[in-house]
Amino acid sequence: MSTGRFRVRASVVDWAIAVGVAAALLITGLSGQRSGAHLDLLGHASLAAGGLALAARRRAPVVVLAVTGLCAVTYQAAGFDVPAVAYLFAVYAAVRAGHRAVTVAASVTMLAALPLAAMASGLHDTGEAFAQARGALELAWLIAAGAAGEALRQAERRAEEAERTREEIARRRADEERLHIARELHDSLVHQISIIKVQAEVAVHVARKKGEPVPEALLAIQEAGREATRELRATLQVLRDDDTAPPRGLDHIPALVERARTTGLDATLTIRGERPDVPAALDRTVYRIVQESLTNIARHAAAATASVQIDYRPGALAVRIDDDGTATPGAAPVPGVGLLGMRERVTALGGRLRAAPRGEGGFSVQAELPLEPAS
Repeated sequence: MSTGRFRVRASVVDWAIAVGVAAALLITGLSGQRSGAHLDLLGHASLAAGGLALAARRRAPVVVLAVTGLCAVTYQAAGFDVPAVAYLFAVYAAVRAGHRAVTVAASVTMLAALPLAAMASGLHDTGEAFAQARGALELAWLIAAGAAGEALRQAERRAEEAERTREEIARRRADEERLHIARELHDSLVHQISIIKVQAEVAVHVARKKGEPVPEALLAIQEAGREATRELRATLQVLRDDDTAPPRGLDHIPALVERARTTGLDATLTIRGERPDVPAALDRTVYRIVQESLTNIARHAAAATASVQIDYRPGALAVRIDDDGTATPGAAPVPGVGLLGMRERVTALGGRLRAAPRGEGGFSVQAELPLEPAS
């Protein structure tokens, strides 16, 4: 919206300048002395065209430079003793756009052509000294217009460099904060989870050494500790490497379902359709949805069965996780951190997420994500 309004204002300003310059040239041409009247129509048309061409000076500065220069030579040859004001505006615009070499070449041509056009029409027959003084004045005005355009171009470039510098500083600070978070997580969570994993492995080892049956819950703790350690290390690597480490995705979902079975949950996985090329962000998101859903089922649902369904559809991927837990129809789900995280991931990819109790009891998480990135 703001960019559109800026363009409209710029267009209005350009047209206002163009009309104002054209009017000033025409008034000057009508009030000035001319050597003859046989080319009045051509001269008036050149005066108007040279001014109105300035409306396109932002979009096509080189073309406007050529048009205004040609118009100036034309009305001088037609006997109109009018300064090349429109050409000065064009010089300013072309230099500001960075076309310095073209502007210098065009201006040298103009300085050579204008005196010839004036002499051909009978203007400036007052002597060589007057012609030299007029040429020096025209050269000074051209230099001033070019210097103004170059000064503004340099100012805009410095402003852009300053903006890039601010962005680089902000990016560097974000990198430093990311590394700080990684260090904090490593010093706290990874250490604690490693202790849990080691203790569980020791307990399993001791039980097996004594020939005692190993409780399924203890095996689940052991496997969960290993998985949590892998996940945290992968997350820390992402924080350190700025998303360069490949995280888990669709290929690891069967392992998630298999691990859920070790907790006593009758979990099944169904995949329909032929798998297409899946964007990396979508790949990670589906894995996280399934992981979070199975975790919630194990912690809160008191469910006996759970089903994971992945459906590859034309242009979309649908995933659904159902359980037969204690959730009842009509009960509004409490949006915890995990559910909110799912919704944010799905929405960011342009998809839809529904998480609610099922009519026949239990809970259902359904997500549909487009295979193409959201615009």
